[in-house]
Amino acid sequence: MTDFKDRERGEESKFAFDQETDFKIAARRNRLLGEWAAGLMGLTEEETDAYKKAVVQADFEEAGDEDVVRKLLGDLTGAECEVSEADIRAKLEECSVEARRQFMSDQK
Repeated sequence: MTDFKDRERGEESKFAFDQETDFKIAARRNRLLGEWAAGLMGLTEEETDAYKKAVVQADFEEAGDEDVVRKLLGDLTGAECEVSEADIRAKLEECSVEARRQFMSDQK
């Protein structure tokens, strides 16, 4: 019985760790994505910092990435940037890889 309880606690700990890791990587990805979009819009350094935070916040609206894509598409379209939804999704994937790489290198 003790072995089962230990295994159960271990699985719960691993699940919590994985969830926390995924959250940190997604937040880092969103900051990178916000920085990219801010550069396209020609924002100042202070505006860029605020915008990166806004992109991270946008990800809390609903599960998945649609809320982030919607925000970026609306903001970039409003700023008259020539960016399509496909461009944003491609950049999102690129930033996901970079965020994971950065996170893993920080853990060493």
